[in-house]
Amino acid sequence: MASLGLCRPAAAMLKFQTIRGGLRLLGIRRTSTAPAASPSVRRLEYKPIKKVMVANRGEIAIRVFRACTELGIRTVAVYSEQDTGQMHRQKADEAYLIGRGLAPVQAYLHIPDIIKVAKENNVDAVHPGYGFLSERADFAQACQDAGVRFIGPSPEVVRKMGDKVEARAIAIAAGVPVVPGTDAPITSLHEAHHFSNTYGFPIIFKAAYGGGGRGMRVVQSYEELEENYTRAYSEALAAFGNGALFVEKFIEKPRHIEVQILGDQYGNILHLYERDCSIQRRHQKVVEIAPAAHLDPQLRSRLTSDSVKLAKQVGYENAGTVEFLVDKYGKHYFIEVNSRLQVEHTVTEEITDVDLVHAQIHVAEGRSLPDLGLRQENIRINGCAIQCRVTTEDPSRSFQPDTGRIEVFRSGEGMGIRLDNASAFQGAVISPHYDSLLVKVIAHGKDHPTAATKMSRALAEFRVRGVKTNIPFLQNVLNNQQFLAGTVDTQFIDENPELFQLRPAQNRAQKLLHYLGHVMVNGPTTPIPVKASPSPTDPIVPVVPIGLPPAGFRDILLREGPEGFARAVRNHQGLLLMDTTFRDAHQSLLATRVRTHDLKKISPYVAHNFSKLFSIENWGGATFDVAMRFLYECPWRRLQELRELVPNIPFQMLLRGANAVGYTNYPDNVVFKFCEVAKENGMDVFRVFDSLNYLPNLLLGMEAAGSAGGVVEAAISYTGDVADPSRTKYSLHYYMGLAEELVRAGTHILCIKDMAGLLKPTACTMLVTSLRDRFPDLPLHIHTHDTSGAGVAAMLACAHAGADVVDVAADSMSGMTSQPSMGALVACTRGTPLDTGVPLDRVFDYSEYWEGARGLYAAFDCTATMKSGNSDVYENEIPGGQYTNLHFQAYSMGLGSKFKEVKKAYVEANQMLGDLIKVTPSSKIVGDLAQFMVQNGLSRAEAEAQAEELSFPRSVVEFLQGYIGIPHGGFPEPLRSKVRKAQHNVVGRRGVQESGLTLCFAPQVLKDLPRVEGRPGASLPPLDLQALEKELIERHGEEVTPEDVLSAAMYPDVFAHFKDFTATFGPLDSLNTRLFLQGPKIAEEFEVELERGKTLHIKALAISDLNRAGQRQVFFELNGQLRSILVKDTQAMKEMHFHPKALKDVKGQIGAPMPGKVIDIKVAAGDKVTKGQPLCVLSAMKMETVVTSPVEGTVRKVHVTTDMTLEGDDLILEIE
Repeated sequence: MASLGLCRPAAAMLKFQTIRGGLRLLGIRRTSTAPAASPSVRRLEYKPIKKVMVANRGEIAIRVFRACTELGIRTVAVYSEQDTGQMHRQKADEAYLIGRGLAPVQAYLHIPDIIKVAKENNVDAVHPGYGFLSERADFAQACQDAGVRFIGPSPEVVRKMGDKVEARAIAIAAGVPVVPGTDAPITSLHEAHHFSNTYGFPIIFKAAYGGGGRGMRVVQSYEELEENYTRAYSEALAAFGNGALFVEKFIEKPRHIEVQILGDQYGNILHLYERDCSIQRRHQKVVEIAPAAHLDPQLRSRLTSDSVKLAKQVGYENAGTVEFLVDKYGKHYFIEVNSRLQVEHTVTEEITDVDLVHAQIHVAEGRSLPDLGLRQENIRINGCAIQCRVTTEDPSRSFQPDTGRIEVFRSGEGMGIRLDNASAFQGAVISPHYDSLLVKVIAHGKDHPTAATKMSRALAEFRVRGVKTNIPFLQNVLNNQQFLAGTVDTQFIDENPELFQLRPAQNRAQKLLHYLGHVMVNGPTTPIPVKASPSPTDPIVPVVPIGLPPAGFRDILLREGPEGFARAVRNHQGLLLMDTTFRDAHQSLLATRVRTHDLKKISPYVAHNFSKLFSIENWGGATFDVAMRFLYECPWRRLQELRELVPNIPFQMLLRGANAVGYTNYPDNVVFKFCEVAKENGMDVFRVFDSLNYLPNLLLGMEAAGSAGGVVEAAISYTGDVADPSRTKYSLHYYMGLAEELVRAGTHILCIKDMAGLLKPTACTMLVTSLRDRFPDLPLHIHTHDTSGAGVAAMLACAHAGADVVDVAADSMSGMTSQPSMGALVACTRGTPLDTGVPLDRVFDYSEYWEGARGLYAAFDCTATMKSGNSDVYENEIPGGQYTNLHFQAYSMGLGSKFKEVKKAYVEANQMLGDLIKVTPSSKIVGDLAQFMVQNGLSRAEAEAQAEELSFPRSVVEFLQGYIGIPHGGFPEPLRSKVRKAQHNVVGRRGVQESGLTLCFAPQVLKDLPRVEGRPGASLPPLDLQALEKELIERHGEEVTPEDVLSAAMYPDVFAHFKDFTATFGPLDSLNTRLFLQGPKIAEEFEVELERGKTLHIKALAISDLNRAGQRQVFFELNGQLRSILVKDTQAMKEMHFHPKALKDVKGQIGAPMPGKVIDIKVAAGDKVTKGQPLCVLSAMKMETVVTSPVEGTVRKVHVTTDMTLEGDDLILEIE
């Protein structure tokens, strides 16, 4: 004991423990007896510390508090007004407010307040932590002057080491190599120019009075010099209260190695080996490793020796770090001394088993290093430690800080893992005022690979929701082979762009809670036509046999191809049925709102029991648009999932010819690619039609479907009455001539598509008999609607006349504007040559399921506004699907009581337009015109007479321009030449909605507008699908599929909204339909299966009152744990003022890339700007970001002012 320099009484009071070959002081009984110092140093009085204040916040404050508690020392916290909810003030024995009325950072820089708190509360010592005042000599001096010990070096040493220029001079005097740089802080841009002229680029600016990457900027050229000087000065001033900078030659691709030193008041100095801090971004460390991998022993010796030499040169005491750059030749350069505890001190503690904070406190008490058992020969490296700084930053957006409320926090733990945190807990609010550090994760293992494996495992266990974190980026670092090999340098992040190929967190549970909370607060996300609640019970799924389903017609198609499939259909004995329940039936009855969730439930039953069906119509038409727009589902995913569940029955889709599944014309390559990808995803039969029976459009669709390898079913859209001699426009001769053209074009199957249900039994017999006689080997397929109630009779007539296939729907989904009853056709043909072979009892079970399912969609059910079919369809000729939508639309526009007038106007509008074949989109044109006439009280004669003055619906104008093709018999005149259109109507045509009127104003004679001659799509240039894919990846990330590209090609705005919505609200397909539409009731408990073996147990608990931000807090219990989310009350928000948000789709609207404060505005309204020109500067978490212009143009309006605080995406300015 005498060798430790202690007198016997004091030595007897010390307790030591041998740990991993070293000595650690566990506790010291307090005494005023001065220990005997080493003969070579002066004797100092030992003064025990009883109360420590930490002049800092966050995790470092808590780290010091924990050490103090272990030593029996009382703790004091200080906090700013913005930090009242922070954990560090709760971890201390006492906590006091400082900096009242000051800015958040300035509060922790306000020395008078801190000293006042220390003196008023009998604080013995102040620990500065890191950052803030930790390297301010005036603060250390203020503590000393107040009689409070500063746990760190003396004020003089802090001053010398904090002044990087003086530290550099000291290093030179000590014989330590340095990087070429200025001898003193520079005070002007001119000095920076002079240095760069002398040493060349690149150079680096560094804050003279602080570190941590603040005020540090690399400059590669003269053009960057002024901007970077300004930013570095501003950042240094904000972070350290002094904007002084010095400038150095920038060493490219070095390793950043730092050495931990520890000194006492007796002149003893030792090192605790090195740390590799090369993995950095913005010169701020991200991952730290101790010891440095593959470091040459001789280099290690030089680094540690120089560090100790430098510390002795200035009489260093307490903890500090000497930092070096090591170039590729193994030459090292001193860069600075951090005269404080470092963020990464943890890894040194793990490998040396020395508690640095304990040592700091004991040294401040007057203990010597030998007193503490700390001798250089006893310091050994034990294994490897890695620290990852988990921050609230978004790596995908250049590490922009994220702010907000942590909704979920679950950490990674276990053997070999240490966590140092402060703000990492559920409910914590991450503000933009301070550093973005959330938690430090430290892994310790026997070697570098072991520590890396432990770290990877721990990071994978983390769950942080509510704010973005850099965890996905850290996981990529930990899996990088260069990192695992230990060969990184400071350019590691810049040279490994794959680190930014981030695997997005699924975050499924929290996204679902957000959706449910949104619905509970704001109501359904999909428009509800009528107030009707979903059925409280789910439909009953019939029993499904175990095993594979029996073979069906799809097996023939896969084996023999489209031609062999068509032969098999024609040779089949009996009547074949196509089931429309999965598409057209619910389009007609339920506004196309049936979700994949309910289709999947019944699919296995269909596969096992209806294998004799010709096909299932389950895709295309309006389902594609509605799936994304209103159900927030991917239509492609629907196809894929149903194909997996029904492998044996052909799938059939509705292809709108050259319009594909849209409402306008697309470039030919889009239509061809669409059919190709649809076939790849499981589509079999393509029913190709055109709303005007315009042959060029039909042929384009047929060619696209055929080239994709699909079964081509060319459809002739039916209207009029071939049995009525007075109806001459659409006669039997017309249909037979069109059929000739389609057969000549190579259709595999010929379809008559009777969208309004106008085929009467007599007409069925005439038309089908004629077709059968003319084309004896061609399969005939008939489609109708049962609006008049004669659908079953009509289909039986078709079957007797020679039709091979007719369309039906499940009984509970049939009739009215849907298809005829499946059960009725099965029963009427049973035991006859037309027997369908479909078991009638299975039809009953099938119908029972759909009866229950239909109850879930009560708000969309056509029976809410119409109670039966109507034979007046023979007069108004409204298609079945449109009849329902038109009815809802009339009610929504206040015309519900005038629906009879709407139907009458529909007849007149049809005649005005030349008696069209009416099917989407031509039916919409007639419907828009009809509602326009009723709204304006116009008869046909009045509308035609006033055509030159009226602002017609846009759909009508575009039809007359020729945008959907040329109608049979040509365009109506003189109407076409009279109609006028808005000059300023610049709304794009793609993705036009099925419902709603868009009117055209500021009249201009149609003859002055462009007219489309011939097939509309023929004049469109090919769409660059690769460029579109690249654009989508830039916006939505790497998870963009070929299917997504086609969705965006046809519905750009709808697809963008769908992607944004699902990115926010997650896997909605796992919710049952009642929850999807109206959300849960308070106290309701339910389960959600995310995937097989992963089920969420959820209970809705409560909804709070409105807060000042226009939000309500919604509380849930998820898997037994309390969860809460904040939901904006959209209705309340309308009555409150909030800063506008930038619209992502409008390039001229510039939004804040991150939350922060506006510190500089560089442009004004009316200024001309170029692409890349700085517009303003934001400051967040002590980091400044320059917002640049993404486009060239003129500033229309600036929406912000200096010192304004913004949230992410808040509108900054508009450029036109």
